[in-house]
Amino acid sequence: MDSKEFFQKLTPLLKKNFLALTLGITGVILLISGALSLLSQEKEDIVFETESINPSESAKISVDVSGAVLRPGLYTLTEGSRVHDALVSAGGLSESADREWIEKNLNLALKLRDGVKIYVPRESKQGFVQGANVVSGGDLINVNSASSRELESLPGIGPVTAGKIIDNRPYSSIDELSSKKVVSSKVLDQIKDKITAF
Repeated sequence: MDSKEFFQKLTPLLKKNFLALTLGITGVILLISGALSLLSQEKEDIVFETESINPSESAKISVDVSGAVLRPGLYTLTEGSRVHDALVSAGGLSESADREWIEKNLNLALKLRDGVKIYVPRESKQGFVQGANVVSGGDLINVNSASSRELESLPGIGPVTAGKIIDNRPYSSIDELSSKKVVSSKVLDQIKDKITAF
């Protein structure tokens, strides 16, 4: 068989499979060039640049501290501050502070958000706390500290909803009950005059 006869037999085969052969050859060339480029490429160090944050430039929050503290008022703290930091800024607890209630109900490690109010109740001479779960001057139930039983005394609030209210604490305002989807806006309208978040 001479070369002319060989090419005559090969030509119909090449025409029939031209696309497959072209793609195959192109793929092999790309694989070889990619492998060579990876092997010859120098490894470069990856450097991560970090921005240093100046503490004086960090975000600030405002917190209202009132009740049985030495210096009640509005305090500006750095973002990420905790309840303990706010109480220290307010000079600490006064002698009339109900320390037992504070130990049971106030989470000193809780991170604060902008616009939060912290109320420290005073110890009453009758042996109960003014302002713990019911705020004096209107008998409002505090959604941040009320028991399940107290919450269930509200219209439209049963054991399940009371549990949801407790599980989603803290609330910086009563409107968060609706925005956190704990209660419907209809139920919130029924109870908003009977509750407080402070």
